[in-house]
Amino acid sequence: MALSNDDIQACARRLHQAEKTRTQIRQLSQDFPDITISDAYAIQKAWVDVKIAEGRLVKGHKIGLTSKAMQSALNIDEPDSGVLLDDMFFADGGIIPTERFIATRVEAELAFVMSKRLAGPDCTMFDVLNATDFVVPALEILDTRIERVDPKTKATRKIFDTIADNAANAGIVLGGRPIRPLDADLRWIGALCFRNGQLEETGLAAGVLNHPATAVAWLANKIAPLGLALEPGQVVLAGSFIRPIETRKGDTIQADYGAYGSVSCYFA
Repeated sequence: MALSNDDIQACARRLHQAEKTRTQIRQLSQDFPDITISDAYAIQKAWVDVKIAEGRLVKGHKIGLTSKAMQSALNIDEPDSGVLLDDMFFADGGIIPTERFIATRVEAELAFVMSKRLAGPDCTMFDVLNATDFVVPALEILDTRIERVDPKTKATRKIFDTIADNAANAGIVLGGRPIRPLDADLRWIGALCFRNGQLEETGLAAGVLNHPATAVAWLANKIAPLGLALEPGQVVLAGSFIRPIETRKGDTIQADYGAYGSVSCYFA
């Protein structure tokens, strides 16, 4: 790790203030050119700790950057992850308070609801399927507390910035028809994603590491050295299989999962 504990805590406070004030901060990778992946996760954890101290509860995890295209673009060879907190969950068909966020985007994913504790190392896709109660269609609401493009250098965000920013997570909407994990070939579940009635994106869940359960196994193994596991009842967003859809106040987003129902939200 290149950052001191004081640096990590200061970055966490900056991110927390950015979210509260809806004012983006400069890319951490610009301020700390030697920042590492470990530093970024330490900042994320410090920020989550701040939120927990304020009364928030951990309800699950999200996995991002699961496509080879996105990994290649950021020069990495594995996904990233963030933490889902209780105030990030919104009702299907419900209202998303736009004033709470800075610059929202939406992705379509499958969410795994765990029935058993799932711990690495050596966790496999089959372990994930055995430990999952339901799989359910989901929308992930992304936000960025860090500038996507540095106004001075024109540099784009790096993986360190995204990880520190809780993997850009801001909200989650669960909907559609819950299914048992072995009742369908999860790779072939797809979605048609609409903004205000216009088709914007389509995709198949196979875009997530060939099988979304593989992403959940990756996460269980990734957090095992920290003494953590996926706990019963937790929700795990397995990763998007569409490009993010930009949203503005007044937008309605709907993802049609065919036989598995639909999930939607309105940005008020």
